[in-house]
Amino acid sequence: MSAAHGEQVLLLEVHGQEGERSINWWGMIFFIASEALIFANLIAAYLYLEIRDGGHVWSIAKLLDTWWLSGINTGILLISSAFMHMAGSGIRKGNQKQAIWGLVITIALGLIFLGGQAFEYTELFNRGFDLQAGTFGSAFFSLTGFHGLHVTIGAIFLLICLIRTIRGDFTEKKHFALQAGEMYWHFVDVVWVFVFTVVYLVPLLRG
Repeated sequence: MSAAHGEQVLLLEVHGQEGERSINWWGMIFFIASEALIFANLIAAYLYLEIRDGGHVWSIAKLLDTWWLSGINTGILLISSAFMHMAGSGIRKGNQKQAIWGLVITIALGLIFLGGQAFEYTELFNRGFDLQAGTFGSAFFSLTGFHGLHVTIGAIFLLICLIRTIRGDFTEKKHFALQAGEMYWHFVDVVWVFVFTVVYLVPLLRG
């Protein structure tokens, strides 16, 4: 067996046959699934408090009076997901300029989201609602804060991908790190839709 043929076989073992998903891709899916289970548990705990307290938990909507801010934040995060897709689509076509601009805008929108969340937390603290505000306070900040942590990690990872893209490390055929960043960012966005619905929309719908 020639050295060239042996190298080709090794590449097929790692990345799979043409058109198939690579081992790295499935590893990322497994990681995202494990993170999704953590969020599912946090959301379940939040809902349990509502059931246990007979609906008093939903008074957070009246306490916050900032559902509109979280609504804007939700829109920002969803828009960032579109630009993240633009970045991923660009690198898959070998268009590094498109990938760079997509990453820059995505990171900027992610930071704006975090700024909005920090502003909301400041408003809550000023009203005396913090981690010490009973079990519900702990549940609220654990759920939203854990998501904020994921956005922060995602933004840092995308910043690294941006630097590598500018350096020319990614090509049309070799860009798994950026692909992983895209998958992770879309996951974070989808999770926030569930968090926003449970924490803010449901109380409004219940009046």
